[in-house]
Amino acid sequence: MNNLVSILIPAYNAERWIADTINSALEQTWPRKEIILVDDGSTDKTLVIAREFSSPTVKVVGQEKQGAAAARNHALALAQGDYIQWLDADDLLDVRKVELQMAVAVKNGFSKGTLLSGPWGYFCYRTRTARFQATPLWCDLSPIEWCVRKFEHNAHMQTATWLISRELTEAAGLWDTRLLSNDDGEYMARVIKISDAIKFVPEAKVFYRITAASRLSYVGQSKAKIEAQLLGLQLQMQHLLELEDSERTRAACVQRLQTWFDNFYPERADLMSRVEQMASNLGGRLEPPTLNWKYLWVQKLFGWAAVKNFRLRYRRIKSALLRYKDATLFYIEWRNRRSTPICNQSRNSLNAAAFIGDGAGDCGEKLRP
Repeated sequence: MNNLVSILIPAYNAERWIADTINSALEQTWPRKEIILVDDGSTDKTLVIAREFSSPTVKVVGQEKQGAAAARNHALALAQGDYIQWLDADDLLDVRKVELQMAVAVKNGFSKGTLLSGPWGYFCYRTRTARFQATPLWCDLSPIEWCVRKFEHNAHMQTATWLISRELTEAAGLWDTRLLSNDDGEYMARVIKISDAIKFVPEAKVFYRITAASRLSYVGQSKAKIEAQLLGLQLQMQHLLELEDSERTRAACVQRLQTWFDNFYPERADLMSRVEQMASNLGGRLEPPTLNWKYLWVQKLFGWAAVKNFRLRYRRIKSALLRYKDATLFYIEWRNRRSTPICNQSRNSLNAAAFIGDGAGDCGEKLRP
C-alpha cells in the first residue's frame, strides 16, 4: 500500500468534462495517489475549473499550446509516482480501477516489467450504458502476442486502461511530439516492446467518452497530420519487428497497412503508392478494399467517393441520434435527482442542460481505425 500512483491528465478545451474527470481520479480507492493536470493552452474555462481542485493531492499547471504529447511529457516530468496512470480529460475511471490493478501488481511481487491493462467501454453521458466489447487483447498476453493481435485484428486498447511502472515508463522514454494524433499507439507500442508480460484485470474498467459523430475521414486532413499518422504507423511496425522479425509479424504489419490503405482508396494515389511500397518491402501485397453488400449499389452507380461520403454521413447521423437520446435521458435523470441532496455533485452534472444539442463535439481524433 506504500506505492504512489500518479494520475496524469493532459487537457485542452475540456470545460464540459474536466470536473467529472478530476473527480473520477480523486475517487480512486487506492489511497496513495497524486493527480497532475497540464492544460495545453485551452481557450475555454478548462484551466479555471481545474484550478478549483488544486490541493496537496491535485497539482494543476498551464502551458502554451504545444500539443497533447508535450502536455503528457510535462505532466510526467512533475510526477513522483511508482506507477503511472494516464487519463484523458474527458474519460473516467471506475472507482476501483487503480486498486484492482495494484492488487495484481502486489500478487506478482511488484514485477516492474509487468504491464497492467483492463477493459474499456464507449459511453456518451451515462456510464451505466457504456458498451464493453471484448477484443482479442482482453487477456493475459506476451508482448509479441499482444502486438501481433493488435495488427491482425485492428484492435485498440484505450490509453487509460494501462497502469505502468515507473521503471517501464522511464525506459520507454518521452511521448513523441512529432505525432500530431494517434501518439498513444506509438508510445504504448514502445512500452510494450520493453515489457515482460501483460496482465489483464477484468474488473479494472475505463469509460471512454465519445462525443464525435463518427470516425474522422482521413481524406482532407492536413498534410502534416497525415504525415504524422504515417510516421506513427511506421514506428509501431518497427517496434513489432524489433521484438520479432518473422513471417507472422511481417504478415501482421501488412494487415495493418491494409487497414490504413483502405482509408485513402482511391482518392489519395500518392499515399496509396507509399503504403503499397511499404507492404512490398515486407513481402506482402495490398488489395482494393471490399464493400459491405449494402453499399455495393452506391459504388456501382456513383463510384467509390460517393460510397465513402454516404457511409460517413450515415454513421454521423446514427451516432448523433444516439448521443442526443443519451443526453436527453441523462438530463431527465438529473432533473429527477434535483430534489434529493447530492454531496459531491460535479460541475458537469450541475450544467447538464447545456449538454443537450451537443453536436459533433471536439473529440473526433479519439476515433481511429
